[in-house]
Amino acid sequence: MNSVQDVLYNWLTIKVVSDARPEDTAAIDTLKHFERMLKDEYLISNVEITHDEMMYYVAYQQGEDSKKTRFPRELIEVMLDQISREPEKYENFPIAD
Repeated sequence: MNSVQDVLYNWLTIKVVSDARPEDTAAIDTLKHFERMLKDEYLISNVEITHDEMMYYVAYQQGEDSKKTRFPRELIEVMLDQISREPEKYENFPIAD
């Protein structure tokens, strides 16, 4: 079973990718998957993200509780950095109509 922290980490990592690559259908589908998990399994809503040079900060509502967590920017952006270094390995394949 994944922890809330694990799911938030995975969600934020793929959100950074999908925000940078809005045409990336795999990233968008993966983002939707983690958003459903956060909402349905962990009752998370009202997510707000901020960041500085070192960290990403995530504030959210879980049920009735307001919570906050943070992640090192280096860890969150590792996937986007990899895609940027080797874009030929991450070609987008649009969904056929």
